[in-house]
Amino acid sequence: MAAAISPAAAVATLRRFKPFYAATPLFSLFNNPRLNHSTAPLLLFSSAAISRHQRSFCAVSSGEATKPQPVELEKGAKIREFRKKFKIVDIKGGADQGLNRLGETLVVRGWVRTLRAQSSVTFIEVNDGSCLSNMQCVMNPDAEGYDQVESGLISTGASVWMQGIIVASQGTKQKVELKVDKLVVMRMVLSSRSSVHVVAVGKSDPSFPIQKKRVSREFLRTKAHLRPRTNTFGAVSRVRNALAYATHKFFQENGFVWLSSPIITASDCEGAGEQFCVTTLVPNSREATDSPVNTIPTTKDGLIDWSQDFFGKPAFLTVSGQLNAETYATALTDVYTFGPTFRAENSNTSRHLAEFWMIEPELAFADLEDDMACATAYLQYVVQYILENCKEDMDFFNTWIEKGIVDRLSDVVEKSFVQLTYTDAVELLLKAKKKFEFPVTWGCDLQSEHERYITEEVFSGCPDIKAFYMRQNDDGKTVAAMDMLVPRSMFQQSDFMQALSFLAFSASQLAFICQVGELIGGSQREERLEYLEQRLDDLNLNKESYWWYLDLRRYGSDNMRDAIPFPRAPGSAEF
Repeated sequence: MAAAISPAAAVATLRRFKPFYAATPLFSLFNNPRLNHSTAPLLLFSSAAISRHQRSFCAVSSGEATKPQPVELEKGAKIREFRKKFKIVDIKGGADQGLNRLGETLVVRGWVRTLRAQSSVTFIEVNDGSCLSNMQCVMNPDAEGYDQVESGLISTGASVWMQGIIVASQGTKQKVELKVDKLVVMRMVLSSRSSVHVVAVGKSDPSFPIQKKRVSREFLRTKAHLRPRTNTFGAVSRVRNALAYATHKFFQENGFVWLSSPIITASDCEGAGEQFCVTTLVPNSREATDSPVNTIPTTKDGLIDWSQDFFGKPAFLTVSGQLNAETYATALTDVYTFGPTFRAENSNTSRHLAEFWMIEPELAFADLEDDMACATAYLQYVVQYILENCKEDMDFFNTWIEKGIVDRLSDVVEKSFVQLTYTDAVELLLKAKKKFEFPVTWGCDLQSEHERYITEEVFSGCPDIKAFYMRQNDDGKTVAAMDMLVPRSMFQQSDFMQALSFLAFSASQLAFICQVGELIGGSQREERLEYLEQRLDDLNLNKESYWWYLDLRRYGSDNMRDAIPFPRAPGSAEF
């Protein structure tokens, strides 16, 4: 595990340390010998190399900083340069699939997928998660560590450290393989005068549940801590990672500023009321679980006394960061959020999660046309990115999970989007020679069957954008908003869509709801104060909770004073 370093430490001058007493109170001090002791960055780590007397340098002071007193300490070693770990994808990921590395001596670290022992040779398939492909490692009985194969320490799931020479493979499934001359399947430390190498590997218990045989998705959900080692979920994770990277890349290249919106909020962004409450009023210690309800403070009227809660008012896990993003859009023009959101919907379907990640861009000086242009450009960008950069994983999906997915995604990139108003969509449905389960009338919410008919039958698989809510249009009946629809046949319930489904994109709330046709939803914001106030009244929402949001319509700009956009502290959960 790597240590987390706070960005705040980079802007503060290191004067003295506050006393720190841990369960293991011995620390060793590493510093750069080229720098002065008073200014050098310091690295503390657990060790028995520093005495109680030496630890007394951690004196505490307040007020004006004084000149540091010299402390006699042994100079630590220089921290070595950080380098990217060499992985299987670095060997097999190129166009020649490793043939350019023939004759090189390399080390492969990973987890055993399969082992096949013959009389004179053993084949061990190793995967490190960097790519779909395994590294076939060929081991003869004369190789160092072969006794660990004979003793049964090598089995599916075991982590190994294997050193050998890259040779051309005699099989047809891969171009190269590793001819092993050394194998380690245990924890050990290899040391020399100049460096220390820690090889942390271990055997796998025979009860390891993910073997070569295929298992159901339902079973793998019960083994969520181990399922990333399967081909399917390894590929899903890499595609999700590529989508997240492409998301940031798209918005950064288009001049957006990333914003960390708060997870805890005192307002309901969407007015649905389906939020998780965040409170310290309910005892959370094991000692107070007998009758916690009786300990919740109440007012004279018998209501919960929220003034005694951590934030001094009811607080919730956010359902969306879009309102917070708007405050920064009024100062920075174009911003986006990308973080976790929560919905307390008691619905256990393939389309619902209590926690998921959303991408929510907010565009200033923009209308619905800009919203739709942003949505289509984003979708085509990220799809193009994964087709170009996740080819092996996408080919795996195409072969084993959903045949034709690559062609259908290519259509998303290449085909033009059709723009259709809500009124036109209703007219098309009314003229359809098809009986729908849900009758169509102007003003109704379009159901999945309606969206599917429009995208798959009327427009022959073209994506579609339609407008039907948010900013009130001049006709007084419709609003300036849109949904991006794609044919459900284009995005079926597949493992690739599990990779997509963590992305919820909002240019006002462009939400990836991948398995029902609706891919993105967004709207032009209502900029008129009187309309916003009336809408809050219509939804029975407390306008006092949205005073800061209404201020955005009162003032042409906003002030930013903190490094954290929306700080949370005791008694404060505003904005």
